[in-house]
Amino acid sequence: MPVKKSSSAKGRKTGKKRGMNLVIVESPTKATTIKKFLGPSYEVVASAGHVKDLPKSKMGIDVEHDFEPEYITIRGKGDVLAMLRKKVKKADKVYLATDPDREGEAISWHLSNALQLQDKKCSRITFNEITKNAVRESIKNAREIDMNLVDAQQARRVLDRLVGYEISPLLWVKIKRGLSAGRVQSVVLRLICDREEEINAFIPQEYWTLDAEIFEKGAKKPLIAKFSGDANGKIEIHSREEMEQIKKKLEQADYIVEDMKTGERVKKGPLPFTTSTLQQEAARKLNFSTKKTMQLAQQLYEGVPVKGHGTIGLITYLRTDSVRISEEARNQAKDYIVEHFGEEYRAKAVREVQNQKRIQDAHEAIRPSYIDMHPVRLKEELPRDLFRLYQLIYNRFIASQMENAVYETITAKIGAGEYRFTLSASKLKFEGFLAVYDLDDEKKEENAAVRKLSKGMLLEHVELADKQHFTQPPARYTEQMMVKTMEELGIGRPSTYSTTINTLITRRYVVKDNKSLCVTELGEAVNQMMKKAFPVIVDVAFTANIETLLDCVEEGTMDWKEIIRNNYPELHEAVEIAQKELEAVKIEDEVTDVICEKCGRHMVVKYGPYGKFLACPGFPECSNTKPHYEKIGVACPKCGQEIALKKTKKGRKYYGCIGYPECDFMSWQRPAKERCPKCNGYMLIKGQKMQCADENCGYVCNIASQEEA
Repeated sequence: MPVKKSSSAKGRKTGKKRGMNLVIVESPTKATTIKKFLGPSYEVVASAGHVKDLPKSKMGIDVEHDFEPEYITIRGKGDVLAMLRKKVKKADKVYLATDPDREGEAISWHLSNALQLQDKKCSRITFNEITKNAVRESIKNAREIDMNLVDAQQARRVLDRLVGYEISPLLWVKIKRGLSAGRVQSVVLRLICDREEEINAFIPQEYWTLDAEIFEKGAKKPLIAKFSGDANGKIEIHSREEMEQIKKKLEQADYIVEDMKTGERVKKGPLPFTTSTLQQEAARKLNFSTKKTMQLAQQLYEGVPVKGHGTIGLITYLRTDSVRISEEARNQAKDYIVEHFGEEYRAKAVREVQNQKRIQDAHEAIRPSYIDMHPVRLKEELPRDLFRLYQLIYNRFIASQMENAVYETITAKIGAGEYRFTLSASKLKFEGFLAVYDLDDEKKEENAAVRKLSKGMLLEHVELADKQHFTQPPARYTEQMMVKTMEELGIGRPSTYSTTINTLITRRYVVKDNKSLCVTELGEAVNQMMKKAFPVIVDVAFTANIETLLDCVEEGTMDWKEIIRNNYPELHEAVEIAQKELEAVKIEDEVTDVICEKCGRHMVVKYGPYGKFLACPGFPECSNTKPHYEKIGVACPKCGQEIALKKTKKGRKYYGCIGYPECDFMSWQRPAKERCPKCNGYMLIKGQKMQCADENCGYVCNIASQEEA
């Protein structure tokens, strides 16, 4: 008699595990981090980002049928989808756990359609931080895909595609092939060009400052008092003649303390990081580009390996414009501050941002996921730059929950005949948040001896020091300044700041010169054409208004296609007019002194996906290309040829001989022109010092002292 198979045996035969739940995320790292928070009944897999998008080879939007987008499977994602379909088939329930923003919602929607999850038990889960509590709580509060969020993302994607694919071909014809135009990038390019025009049109104005060195009787060090004006108020000095007249009167005057005022100055603690402020502060304190900051923050969010803990996410979601903090996180910070600093250091009131425009408040501010993961614990665990960014985020969050710093201030008003000078000093009374987070803009106490002065005291005048100045033009944008400006003007969203700036640099519309974003000839040509043909597209108000409309779509108060219907006809008409009326602009390639060995022409500089390269201008007859080396004017210590700045495949900069592979000299530090006076070896530049490359020699000197020698 045949043995009847058990239900468990049937389950093994079909390969389906009873109660198996499938969680789909974007990143393999994120999958590893989440997996350890869930039991054996959960399997976590990654889609490796988007699986569907608009096609690259064509517009991909059916303009004739109400702008219906045509989504296709992204090239290379067929195998990923095949793997996911197999996993879905075996699962009882599917959770879509992509990032908690519009783009993440759109990825979940595409996954749902591509994997045909409409007939499965499928739910959407989101979490602001990848911690055990957050992940498990999200499963308890699983929901359906929010189509308002999806539609807001579709509206942005379709509008940007229409702008790019309508205007870019026009730029190819009128200026140069391979150019691009974008709704946000074109506005940012205009801001950079407008600033350049301001700088070029700027006329410096002369002005003078005057300091007086004065002594209280018996003192050995002078007090430096600053000229402020006369009894009626402030006086500005605009010429040497005015200065000489004032100095002539001051030479004969008696210097008397007319008034003394004491008080307190409160330095407010910082707010926790948003995407924008993180990018700005990382640029200012760590010298990171916006792109680098976001790449490192993504790693910290998705998870990094930590001994004894496995892979864990160290910070909350990195794309946010909210400064909100959960009550749980606030209480954890409070306990930490009281334990390590004392009750008086804990902020007694919740700090709020003033005059903030509409924000996406679904997410918290960027903060550490675990208060007990102090940066000191992780210093040996994390790569240097990852550690520095984590330390910045951690300290900023703790500082945001601490009391304000308080300074004692004292100001003396010095009378000198009809004129007035001022002396001031401040002293830290209570450090508050400064115990963990230095804002770098706090000057040390100056003129401390002013505290010894008293009203009516007669002072001895020693010397008047005048100095001529000229007003300076507005500074060029840095990445830090541009991010701040984009946020203030409402251009783009936190997730677009970095990519927009990076696109302008990659397209060679702007170049970075000592941190400043400088427009190129190509960028200027594109901007002029955009301003002339598409004034609406490059209008800051228009771009900011689009962001407001996208918020309305997200809130469910507006149909996403309405945005497209209202803007596309005008855009299309402007393109047709520009095709007929705009004159072509010729941008010449940069000619070098390098001779093409195949045809004898001077090679020109071209730009590819990996930067500059040399190409023969005789293309297609001659297709010769060469690497482009940025020579630094230093001879190779091994063979005497020139040293050039190069990059590894991963983008890390180093210095190598242009004679490679015959000469294999390379150095991570920049070689100096000077030879070592001790051993005659080559020297390396490290900050403001030069050091002999031979560690056994050990010679080190300041760059200034070497130049003087």
